[in-house]
Amino acid sequence: MTHTIAAYAAPSPKAPLEPTTVPRRELGEHDILIDIKFAGICHSDIHQVNAEWGVGTFPMVPGHEIAGVVAEVGSSVTRYAVGDRVGVGCFVDSCRECANCRAGLEQYCTGEPGTVMTYNSFGRDGNPTYGGYAKQIVVDQNYALRIPDGIPLDTAAPLLCAGITVYSPLTRWGAGPGKKVAVVGLGGLGHMAVKIAHAMGAEVTVLSQSLRKKDDGLRLGADDYAATSDPATFERFANTFDLIVNTVSAELDMGAYLGLLSTGGTMVQVGLPERPAELPLAALIHGRRSLAGSLIGGIPETQEMLDFCAAHGIGAEIEVIPAERINEAYSRVLASDVRYRFVIDTATI
Repeated sequence: MTHTIAAYAAPSPKAPLEPTTVPRRELGEHDILIDIKFAGICHSDIHQVNAEWGVGTFPMVPGHEIAGVVAEVGSSVTRYAVGDRVGVGCFVDSCRECANCRAGLEQYCTGEPGTVMTYNSFGRDGNPTYGGYAKQIVVDQNYALRIPDGIPLDTAAPLLCAGITVYSPLTRWGAGPGKKVAVVGLGGLGHMAVKIAHAMGAEVTVLSQSLRKKDDGLRLGADDYAATSDPATFERFANTFDLIVNTVSAELDMGAYLGLLSTGGTMVQVGLPERPAELPLAALIHGRRSLAGSLIGGIPETQEMLDFCAAHGIGAEIEVIPAERINEAYSRVLASDVRYRFVIDTATI
């Protein structure tokens, strides 16, 4: 059985989002019903609405940066109670049995049904999943996160994707005191990377196309800020960084950026360009450098990230909008006209 809730959905690829209703499953014994309060707008929402990452399932309700309050719990729920502040990120289920799931790396699930994404995916019941541009969501308690009291729900919402996407590589590759970290791009992901790397104690440099956001970057915690449109930047920072986190989806001169790594340094891709990148292997070989990728984080690491952000007073820089402005927000994201995350007030749906 299902119940119906109000939402905003794209009825077909590239179509404007519009008010609608979608079904939510009835509460199972291990499920929680969440009243969604805020939902972040991620650039990947736009990619999927436009079917740029393959064929999508429509109507599509995007949204995987979800913050809200528990409204009801199933009979066997032990982790949450009515009134708890909770979040939902990019996935809502996985096989729970493969080596990755057992290790808390559910985003890399190799079993059946695989990682069930929060939207544009199919659940165990075979029905499509619908995301956070909606009034409510039902999710298994094991795939929800506790949002600490120290973070407002509106600034917490983008942490469920943007925050964990950069926290995971910063943690895995050891950002901290004595480490030089470069963040490529100062957008939704990049501004969180600057905040988190700074809080970890690293020396942080922002590499952006221009100096337009330099004041913001320094305010958010960067120690330096340089324009990649200036060839002198690549001379100045040659062989410098222990870690580069590339948050942009644009096609880059990989050889030039790899040349900024110190010996043994690592460049981690979290932005995903539409076309395959050309990789000059000499840039890796001559500096014993590494090129890696990273995809969000598992449930344990995402909870760790939320607790870290609460302890350091970190939230996203946001612009809260009513649901009627979602399509306008999409256009502004594509024009890089947001500092630095749109968040939907779902009370307006």
